[in-house]
Amino acid sequence: MENKAQQPETRFVASDWSAVPDVHRFAHQAMATTFEVIIQYEDRSYAQQAAKAVFDEADRIEEHLSRFLETSDVTRINHLPAGQPAQLCLDTFDCLRTSAEISAQTGGAFDITVGFLVDCWVDKEKKMARTPSPEELRFAWEHTGMDLILLHEPTHAVALIASPVRVDLGAVGKGYAVDRMAEMLREWSIDRALIHGGFSSVLALDAPQGMAGWPVTLSHPNDRRRTLARVSLKGVSVSGSGLEKGRHTIDPRTGEPAEGKIATWSIAPDAARADAISTAFMVMTPNEVSDYCADHPQVRGLLIMQGDSGDSTERVMPVGRWNKGELVQ
Repeated sequence: MENKAQQPETRFVASDWSAVPDVHRFAHQAMATTFEVIIQYEDRSYAQQAAKAVFDEADRIEEHLSRFLETSDVTRINHLPAGQPAQLCLDTFDCLRTSAEISAQTGGAFDITVGFLVDCWVDKEKKMARTPSPEELRFAWEHTGMDLILLHEPTHAVALIASPVRVDLGAVGKGYAVDRMAEMLREWSIDRALIHGGFSSVLALDAPQGMAGWPVTLSHPNDRRRTLARVSLKGVSVSGSGLEKGRHTIDPRTGEPAEGKIATWSIAPDAARADAISTAFMVMTPNEVSDYCADHPQVRGLLIMQGDSGDSTERVMPVGRWNKGELVQ
């Protein structure tokens, strides 16, 4: 989660709702962003009741995952003494388990414990880059890494090898909430819907009636008029990540700011993994991204590469199995 006072999020993903007939749209503020549910259903009143139920679910999940709430599971983890186990709710444990899985798959490019390293390189008050001292970097390194978190599956408990550890589930929690919201919609027997959190975490359920999927566009985050891809989503998720003004993306594997990319997208089976993977893609090399998509054929990516130093040109790089006509030249 992010601080409530943060700047508006970049719109990495958009959809042409007007192309879908008979839809009902409902919006809700949670996790410092706007969640929206777009439902194709004949009874608006019933769709509205279902939307309220899923928004209540998002609020419930935020109470466990936000590092800004004193009573949340994440806050408890961040104040946990080394070696002392703590039992978590299933939502938090699932997010930690998914984070550990993606971290292992990406060779550590995704890491929810990178908070101390971010503080080393970014002055949050001034929103400017800073250079840390060797002592700061040494402390951050000693308290960063997924290997510092021990998960006990039978009891949904967590323990830390070193303390403190700065856990932040912002790169997976919003997508996780979207996934749970989708499950709840199906419990309400609503199958034709699309859910997004802040236009960066998008999950499509079944396609609208008479259509191949939900029409979604991926546009350049710095120029919304420049469309990079048009995809038709059904039963999959798309997530976008990018550089924020005044902030760096830290590579957990080096402990230093990563360079070379402006934005990345991933398309994956569920929103939590899509969020985590697009975050990892921001620090992985193009070859690493290509290898990852080859090993996980259900995943594909889109990268905006920066030009060389002093070069203002950019390069858009699709990775994985894109369908003909999806990519805009």
